[in-house]
Order: sequence, then structure tokens, then C-alpha cells
Amino acid sequence: MTQLSSSPPAIAVSAATEVAAPKRSHLWATLKTWPVMLSLIVLAAVIFVAIAAPLLASSDPTEINPAQRLRPISAEHFLGTDAYGRDVFSRILYGARVSLVVGLGVAAFSLVVGLFIGVLAGYFRWVDAIVMRVMDGLMAIPGILLAIALVSISGASLLTVLIAITVPEVPRVVRLVRGVILSVRNEPYVEAALTLGTPLPTLMLRHLVPNTMAPLIVQCTYIFASAILTEAILSFLGAGVPPEISSWGNIMAEGRAYFQLLPGLVLYPGLLLSLTVLSVNLLGDALRDALDPRMAKRM
Repeated sequence: MTQLSSSPPAIAVSAATEVAAPKRSHLWATLKTWPVMLSLIVLAAVIFVAIAAPLLASSDPTEINPAQRLRPISAEHFLGTDAYGRDVFSRILYGARVSLVVGLGVAAFSLVVGLFIGVLAGYFRWVDAIVMRVMDGLMAIPGILLAIALVSISGASLLTVLIAITVPEVPRVVRLVRGVILSVRNEPYVEAALTLGTPLPTLMLRHLVPNTMAPLIVQCTYIFASAILTEAILSFLGAGVPPEISSWGNIMAEGRAYFQLLPGLVLYPGLLLSLTVLSVNLLGDALRDALDPRMAKRM
């Protein structure tokens, strides 16, 4: 009798180990593909130049020198100068900081706010009826127009840009989290926890929220890329960060009038912007393939 009673737990542990091993191996196999590795290298390089910008920059990015305006590539100015005589190379390095801060900030704020609202909307019916109508209303407004309106009302600043880009992203996170919660709230283990008298906060943190982590990680990568692109668009239109703050968007906006004379004023920051967004999207696709069981079965 003792052998029979101890056998099922051993079998369960062995089965769990066998199930977890293929998942880990599939994750590593997906992340080791050459597009993902190349994307990670590009992102690591962007993060490095953003952190080390004060050391790598050849001059102060805000220093105006009319005598050196619109100079081509030289030993003194690696990527030339803009219409105000500012070093383009230094401005691009500092512009990476703005892009990363905006991307990480918007992804973090959207995750925290969207997760909190989405869990409540998915678990409580009366909250769902109210919250989702508000989310539907926000999603009906184009995100870029809503961001421009918020920046116009509050004034141009980095914090305003963060809030303006976060607001349109929150409904997408809320809908994602709500869908996951609705699919697991009636699972047997959730009902068993309720029957045993598990407090509601504990139930949400231990049984509901962990189910949202995999899709949220993937969604955050797309939000990160979208936020960088939206910030560049806002800055290009003059509704983003103030002109004295280096941003890839306002570097391109200021250089478009001189594109025929010095195309690098637009091409260099535009190329970095494209590579960064493409790298984040490729990483997001890889994480989706690795974390989605349905995609794993197809591989």
C-alpha cells in the first residue's frame, strides 16, 4: 500500500519535469536563431551608446556654433553638423537615450495600469461593463491624434510625451489581460481556491496574474517599439520633446529642409530608428513563438 500511495507523486514530478524541459529547449532554440541574435546585438549596441553617450559624444549636443553649420563628415564631426552647427553624431547618441526612456517608460506604465484594470474587468462583471466601454472609446480615437491633443494641452516635455503615448496603449493591454482572466476564472483550480476560502488578493496574485505574464511580455515588446516610433513621429511633427532635447524625430525634422545638401541629417537617425524598431519587433515575434504553446506545437 505504501508503494502505491507514493508512486503517483513521483510520476507527477517526473511528468512535470518532462513537460518543462521541452518548453525551455524550445525557448532557447527560438532565441538562438540568427535573426533574433542579430536583433539582440543591435539592441545591446543601442543601449550601450545611450548609456555611454557622455563618453562617446565628440561634443555637447546642445552647443550651437554658427561658424560650423552644415559641415560634411570630417575627423572633427563624424557625421557632420546641422543647421545650428551642432554635432550630429553627438545628437544621435543622446537621441538614443530619449527613445529608450520613452519605450521603457510607456511599456512599464502600460503594463502596470493595464494589468490592474484588466484583472478587475475580467473578474468582476460590473466592473467589466463600465471599464470596457471606456476602453472601447479610447481605442476608437487614433493613438497619434490623441497623443498630439494631450501634448498640445499640457505642453511639450518628456513626461507629457510619456503620458500621451501611454494612454492609447493602455486599452490594448486591458483587453489582453481581460481575455486571459475570462478564460481562466472558471478553471477548476480557481474554483477550488475559492472553495478553500483563499482571499481575493491572494487568488489574483497566485492564480490569475501569472497566466497573463507570457502574453504580456510579448505585448510589451510591441508597445516598446510602437512607443519609440510614436515619439519620433510626435517630435518630427513638433509635438514631441522640446527642441533643445536631442531626439531622433526632431533631428530628422530639422534636417529635412537640408536633405538635398546633407541627406545624412535625415538618413542617419532614420536608419537607427528603423533598426531599433525592427529589432524589437523581431524579438517580440520570437518570444511569441517561444511562449505560445500553439506555436510550439507547430514547430
